[in-house]
Amino acid sequence: MRAAKKKTAPSRIEGLAASRLAIENISHEIDGGRFAAKAVAGKPLRIEADLYGDGHETFGAALVLPDGTEAPMSRVANDRWAAELVFEEAGPTSFGVIAWRDLWRTWSRDTAKKRDAGQDLSVELQEGRLLLDRVSPGKGDAAAVKALAKAAEKGDIDRLLSDEAGALMARIGPRGDQTRYPRDIPLWVDRERAAFSAWYELFPRSMGEPGRHGTFRDVIAHLPYVRDLGFDVLYFPPIHPIGRTNRKGKNNSLTAGPDDVGSPYAIGSPEGGMDAVHPELGTMADFDALVAAAREHDLEIALDIALNASPDHPWITEHPDWFERRPDGTIKYAENPPKKYEDIVNFRYYLGNGEANAPFWEAIRDLFLFWADHGVKCFRVDNPHTKPFPFWEWIIDEVRASHPDAIFLSEAFTRPKIMKRLAKLGFNQSYTYYTWRNTAGELTEYLTELTTEECRLYMRPNFFTNTPDINPYFNHDSGRPGFRTRAIMAGSLSGNWGMYSGFELCEADWLPPKDEYLNSEKYELKHRDFDSPASIASDIRLINHIRRDNPAMKDFTNLKFFRVHDERVLYYGRFDAESRNYLLFHVLIDPHSPSEFGFEVPLWEFGLPDDASIEVEDAIHGNRFTWHGKDHRLSLDPHQRPYAIWKLHPPGGAR
Repeated sequence: MRAAKKKTAPSRIEGLAASRLAIENISHEIDGGRFAAKAVAGKPLRIEADLYGDGHETFGAALVLPDGTEAPMSRVANDRWAAELVFEEAGPTSFGVIAWRDLWRTWSRDTAKKRDAGQDLSVELQEGRLLLDRVSPGKGDAAAVKALAKAAEKGDIDRLLSDEAGALMARIGPRGDQTRYPRDIPLWVDRERAAFSAWYELFPRSMGEPGRHGTFRDVIAHLPYVRDLGFDVLYFPPIHPIGRTNRKGKNNSLTAGPDDVGSPYAIGSPEGGMDAVHPELGTMADFDALVAAAREHDLEIALDIALNASPDHPWITEHPDWFERRPDGTIKYAENPPKKYEDIVNFRYYLGNGEANAPFWEAIRDLFLFWADHGVKCFRVDNPHTKPFPFWEWIIDEVRASHPDAIFLSEAFTRPKIMKRLAKLGFNQSYTYYTWRNTAGELTEYLTELTTEECRLYMRPNFFTNTPDINPYFNHDSGRPGFRTRAIMAGSLSGNWGMYSGFELCEADWLPPKDEYLNSEKYELKHRDFDSPASIASDIRLINHIRRDNPAMKDFTNLKFFRVHDERVLYYGRFDAESRNYLLFHVLIDPHSPSEFGFEVPLWEFGLPDDASIEVEDAIHGNRFTWHGKDHRLSLDPHQRPYAIWKLHPPGGAR
């Protein structure tokens, strides 16, 4: 006996039938929508997706915003479609993707072919009229639809196939089998400074006269210098009270003298914790005055949020369960074996068995909010990769709920996947491996990853030339030329870049065999002569000026590398077609020997033949001339100027 055929549940049929069209490979969908890609307020965001269906019909597609507004998509290659969105305000948003069978365009296409072949179109006219009957026009379109209906009755096929009719029906025509991607794609929209900024780091305590501890008021006097260099974010290491138990001496010595100032990362003393300021720096009123003065210079203050506690931190007695302890009950010191940080103890993020130490999480959130209330919206977070991922995801979401313009910079020199995970969790900017990428090949490979792979959608690099922890190996013996090239490349290869004070003075004394500073400012006061003839301030002003004045510098993903006939030279461009702004950079990475080399002018980028001419402006000196043909030669001397910057003016005019 034949078995009865299993009956398919109607709900299963209906569910499948409702998704007749395929929507796949959406460009900004990160981990299946688990994380948000990043956008910038006021800047167009190009979104792509694969859209297709069965048969030979034509299709339509659109991106759908939360308010129901649609942004039509257009086909860009085979079944790849694209559209641009512009968001005006910082904060969370999303978009959906829909596709449909475009019934009018399909009818128009097929009917036009039959008309041109001289075939009878009586049935096609009926089909056209039926499609018009399915339209529900708004008041502004009712007359036009009525006119088309009359044209169908009269057999005026040319009117029905006109461009005007096509444009009207593209907007309001009937859609067949409309399919929506099963989930909307989350986005986080930032203000521009999250994607384009220049950071300068200094220790406020070093801003005093020689022999005197600096104050916030001393920093105010230094603001014109920082702004003159072209920076827009002024970043401080921790400014909180410093503990005395196990205080470190000079060069991280375990024995501190009575006058040693200690590491600002050993946070907490009887004077307070992370919501207090070190008494020798001044008062909270002084800090507020500094924030206000910085704002007048178009500078933002950024604070280092270092979740470290000195053994003297008030929380140790107030909240003993917020700290990790050994089996004998003693508090565990921070370690990165074989390194030990005897002046720091570890916080406790989990109570065990996956249970969060919620009161501690809430206290750290409140610290961010406390400083935001004092005008700080930029936070550099120390070693976030050593804290739980869920902790940061929750903290960032909570702070953004009140301050969507907050910027979080991840200081995570760690494995690539962890760096990227932190960016996915919400960090707006990320430290990178720039300080250890020295050759043209290494830089090209690394920048190609950052600007072309999926991470470009959510990870924004911040190229710091150095930090208080990192005195780059490259600069130990590169002399002034090496400092100049590293600053120029940091500022021109990345949308965000930064510099720790002293780099502009070519400070290079190091603590062998490490890439660390001898007589590190982390453990003592520094008093610098910022007017020193060794300063490369003019190079820094130049690159920050070029960054500000050229739209092409604001999108780090537009970076392109070009062919040059010397592996010691990095040759690249930043091109923005919309503003017709095109820049080329030659940088001699070798700090010791000059180079005369050949290079190719990328005429092909403008659709020009190899023998064409192009107008060029020396972006450093301002003189203009013409390059004839593709192949040219250039000389760079590290002891004169180890780089060249050009602005191209292709035919048709350019910015």
